[in-house]
Amino acid sequence: MLGEHHDLLHEFPEFRDQIHALKVSNGHFARLFDEYHQLDRQIRRIEQQVEIVPDEEAETLKKRRLQLKDELYRMLRQAAA
Repeated sequence: MLGEHHDLLHEFPEFRDQIHALKVSNGHFARLFDEYHQLDRQIRRIEQQVEIVPDEEAETLKKRRLQLKDELYRMLRQAAA
């Protein structure tokens, strides 16, 4: 959706503690977290037409964001278990 916040704390508020713990203790999670948020910011800029890119590139960025979100969610569920 246009202009929606997709940061992980909005997406997964129930994992707030796990997000913090993994960012501090797991380098892989921290790198994926940072990449996810950089992509999210870039996609919002594209949606707000601050940054112009071809539609195919925007779709590729959105797919990558979704892949990262899935992987981060899997890691959060494992940490919560």
